[in-house]
Amino acid sequence: MKDIVLQAEKREMSTKGTIKSMRRKGRIPGVAYGDDGAPFPLTFDEKSFQAILRSEQGRNALISLEIDKKGNPVLIKEIQRHPITRALWHVDFHRVSLKKKIEASVPIHVKGEAPGVKMGGGVLENVVREVRVRCLPTEIPAAIDVDVSNLQINQAIKAKELKIPQGVELLIDVEAVIINVVSPTILEEPAADAAVAGAATGTAEPEVIKKGKTEEGEEGAAVAGAKPAAGAAAGAKPAAGAAGAKAAAPAKPEAKK
Repeated sequence: MKDIVLQAEKREMSTKGTIKSMRRKGRIPGVAYGDDGAPFPLTFDEKSFQAILRSEQGRNALISLEIDKKGNPVLIKEIQRHPITRALWHVDFHRVSLKKKIEASVPIHVKGEAPGVKMGGGVLENVVREVRVRCLPTEIPAAIDVDVSNLQINQAIKAKELKIPQGVELLIDVEAVIINVVSPTILEEPAADAAVAGAATGTAEPEVIKKGKTEEGEEGAAVAGAKPAAGAAAGAKPAAGAAGAKAAAPAKPEAKK
């Protein structure tokens, strides 16, 4: 691992005005603590720190914080930024011993292209984006690469398959899924969904009622149109009655010859 040096200066506890003036000059306030030592405030050059963040090690870089020509091995503990401009606001450094193992978070970097995605139409899920490890400060990996070039649909890469550098202990369940490829979700057509929902909730009932009213109206019109014929039939009732009486009269006995 390359030595990364950041020049810093101790500072007195400052007011808001002096801190604003410090930031305008390109100096960022910070504090270093830990390793059984008293915390002390400091200031450092913003551009030099940004270059460390862009380096291969990134936030896991082991930094030699040089103050008064004396190096202090530190790790970046916390970075505070302006809520709107996202400019550097304050940085906490954690002093470490190069002989004591510590815990750190290491990002997962995906390498290659999964055939289950390229040819099978699957979806790559990066379930775990960083893992916790324990090791010496000088052995913290910048990232853990995961090759997915052989991953098919419904296949996964678990924690036990990760290639961890020697001297680094993985602090995660070995059966935990890190990356997998799943089948794409098939969505039903909205029109079909609406039709099914309408049938299930009975929203089509107004149309049926309307149709029933129409049929009832047509039937009423038909009955109304048939009234004159019914009247004529009523007028023929007497004849029907006479015919009925004639039919009901007893037949005369046939005369004997």
